[in-house]
Amino acid sequence: MKTDIEIAHEAHLQPIKDVAAQIGISEEILEPYGKYIAKVPYTTIDESKVAKSNLILVTAITPTKAGIGKTTVSIGLALGLAKIGKKAVLALREPSLGPCFGMKGGAAGGGYAQVLPMEKINLHFTGDFHAVTSAHNMISALLDNYLYQHQSEGFSLKTVLWKRVMDVNDRNLRNIVTGLGPRTNGVVLESGFDITPASEIMAILCLAKDQEDLRRRIENILLGIRHDGTAFTVKDMGVAGSICALLMDALNPNLVQTTENTPAFVHGGPFANIAHGCNTVIATRTAMTYGDYVITEAGFGADLGAEKFYDIKCRKAGLNPKLTVVVATTQGLKMHGGVPLEDIKKPNAEGLREGFKNLDKHVRNMQSFGQTVVVCFNRYAFDTDEEMAIVREHCKEIGVAFAENNAFMEGGNGAVELANVVVDEIANNPSKPVSFQYADTDDVKTKVEKVATQIYGAGTVIFQPAALAKIKMIESLGYDKFPVCIAKTQYSFSDDPKCYGVPTDFEFTIRDFVISAGAEMIVAIAGDIMRMPGLPRVPQAEKIDVVDGQITGLS
Repeated sequence: MKTDIEIAHEAHLQPIKDVAAQIGISEEILEPYGKYIAKVPYTTIDESKVAKSNLILVTAITPTKAGIGKTTVSIGLALGLAKIGKKAVLALREPSLGPCFGMKGGAAGGGYAQVLPMEKINLHFTGDFHAVTSAHNMISALLDNYLYQHQSEGFSLKTVLWKRVMDVNDRNLRNIVTGLGPRTNGVVLESGFDITPASEIMAILCLAKDQEDLRRRIENILLGIRHDGTAFTVKDMGVAGSICALLMDALNPNLVQTTENTPAFVHGGPFANIAHGCNTVIATRTAMTYGDYVITEAGFGADLGAEKFYDIKCRKAGLNPKLTVVVATTQGLKMHGGVPLEDIKKPNAEGLREGFKNLDKHVRNMQSFGQTVVVCFNRYAFDTDEEMAIVREHCKEIGVAFAENNAFMEGGNGAVELANVVVDEIANNPSKPVSFQYADTDDVKTKVEKVATQIYGAGTVIFQPAALAKIKMIESLGYDKFPVCIAKTQYSFSDDPKCYGVPTDFEFTIRDFVISAGAEMIVAIAGDIMRMPGLPRVPQAEKIDVVDGQITGLS
């Protein structure tokens, strides 16, 4: 089969004005970025249309390092819905350069189910990631300057909480010291870098509903703690306006198209293992303004992205999905069924059935949020009809709808079954209003414990001393009513990435908290998870190249 980038180059792209016209967006309001990309003003959101649209979340079982294919399924579902005559629009996240040049090589779907132009989307796109990086680091520079310029007045902070970000995997920058050298170089401080998807600015961009809300949230960003224990925020420096100026263009969602010219909004890009893992509220609502069926996804397994989609995004944005698709693959099920990694592509009915425990746990979790679930079998070339039949029969036994997705190989034609099942379930058995795992009024420890025990299956939650100290700070500053965003490994329900399947009654350790006062959530750091990933031994960067003027190696 052809590579993703070869398929992308052969696809017939429509001018972006024609893609917009499909869903009733006039050319006059578009801000084009070349022939095939445009920004759409968020002011076109129509809440009366949003209320009538059918929102569908695509999530997955616990992933393998080979991935599960949520984005491919999301795009495939949109293609399938278009094939059966439905007005479908996608709302997806933007890829990060870190994974593109590290493990993944790209994150714009695959095969004949991609969003295009894939090279631009995977690389610099419309500059949203750069805007987030610049805005975050501008605050860092302004904070350092404020400390330097006001030190003669006796001003200092007991604790500085704001770090730096960059959209590159660079383990060497996790911990640094700034201000070394002569006094004119600034105040000496310990600092470090997170990756841009973990930036609070990214979270704010993804949760803000408009320009006014963006400014309010930026003003509330907690930068440090004064010696009297009070908060020092961006508002105290008086620079929120300049940060909003850097993000003004980034606030509007990006319109692109699929391999079959279906409209897609691609906007925002937090990871689900270290952040909340969802595209922007603005892009979702814009898509719902123009589409009868809107497909969005949440990162990694349902224990991460989907939990945060419901408990954070839906809670704050008032969204109520009509249905949740849980994606499963034979290789993922087999890995969680105890089959050695090197053998998961081989037929193994026993290992497949053992892996159903992981699938069933995710299905029950989604149902606990009030969701109607469809299990999607994401088909790979090595899968057999016999194994697909086993998965189909199991879904029948547990009482959930099932459909195959073969959009990777066949485009929209390979997702017609999935589209029909989704439409039928929404018409006859739509989800109930979202039921959250915890209440806003629960204390921070209780919120973490409810997610860890109810969603992950933990027996006890251990809060290390640094985490307990941070809880006291959170409570004293009045941030304890925010939802929690747990940062943990994506490869297990537990905080141990090698603990596959469905571990139960395990100890779940929280070692620290990060206060995201502007994003209005508390990030709990579990186990050894890092907010700045490292590069693998053989990064994808070794495969990416430019040959005869064409980018190669993206997948």
